[in-house]
Amino acid sequence: MFKRQKSLASERKRGLFSQRATRFILRDDMRNFHFLSKLVLSAGPLKPTPAVKHSKTTHFEIEILDAQTRKQICILDKVTQSSTIHDVKQKFHKACPKWYPSRVGLQLECGGPFLKDYITIQSIAASSIVTLYATDLGQQVSWTTVFLAEYTGPLLIYLLFYLRIPCIYDGKESARRLRHPVVHLACFCHCIHYIRYLLETLFVHKVSAGHTPLKNLIMSCAFYWGFTSWIAYYINHPLYTPPSFGNRQITVSAINFLICEAGNHFINVMLSHPNHTGNNACFPSPNYNPFTWMFFLVSCPNYTYEIGSWISFTVMTQTLPVGIFTLLMSIQMSLWAQKKHKIYLRKFSSYIHRKSAMIPLIL
Repeated sequence: MFKRQKSLASERKRGLFSQRATRFILRDDMRNFHFLSKLVLSAGPLKPTPAVKHSKTTHFEIEILDAQTRKQICILDKVTQSSTIHDVKQKFHKACPKWYPSRVGLQLECGGPFLKDYITIQSIAASSIVTLYATDLGQQVSWTTVFLAEYTGPLLIYLLFYLRIPCIYDGKESARRLRHPVVHLACFCHCIHYIRYLLETLFVHKVSAGHTPLKNLIMSCAFYWGFTSWIAYYINHPLYTPPSFGNRQITVSAINFLICEAGNHFINVMLSHPNHTGNNACFPSPNYNPFTWMFFLVSCPNYTYEIGSWISFTVMTQTLPVGIFTLLMSIQMSLWAQKKHKIYLRKFSSYIHRKSAMIPLIL
């Protein structure tokens, strides 16, 4: 009996302990739940997960046809909108190895102008399929090679005539007649002119990375080398007659020649600045250098100074071949200047509407 009472008492104690424990647990759970709810409410409403945007790149399909036969050569697929004509030529060469990039000319239509390498596909595409016509331009040479060949030839050819090689002039006549000082001065000026050309081609001018047909190199070299031979033959001839007005004519012409050479150089240096090249070029503005003030009067002062140099050389030497060469160069450079002036008018009409192309107030 006594043992039963003990067991009942112990069971009651256990029940009371379990009830108290349950109350404590419920109370803790309520506190935790209350704390969690406060935390959620203070955090604010749930924000939706931002959707990941996938960039969509437009691709074009380039169909290349032969410009002569109009037959399809190949199709280039998956060409991005940022690709240039140069990139298309590279892919075209991979698809058809016999078509070299330097020899390929691409056109939008037969007989149209050839597309420049820097033009993007997006700028010429009217739809997702672009048709281009390919032409084999023949053997090509770089523009740097053309300029170096044009200017190196006259420099060396003139020096050969200046040395009066026996196979060109009569040795006895050359030894008997002394050279007039203008002959030495003309050689110096001629060498200065073409040495400046060579140095500017290598270090100043931003020569295009493109190519030109080999026949253009041959024609340019024939023109410059042929005229140089004709000019040098007369000026260095033992029977050469000095200018009519003597030293005054020679001195004034030589000073003007050097001024024009310096002006041409400073203008070329200014034009080679990144702000004046490329599609986003701005019109050159004169600076503290007096030689650049010619921009106030003409839009192409480099041609103005170039013609001034050759006119001075003509007056200094007073020879017919130099005069003919100066006339032909003036005609050619006036055409280049007018073409460039029209481009400037379209881009910078507010800057040059009162300026001439090459000769102030005349041309």
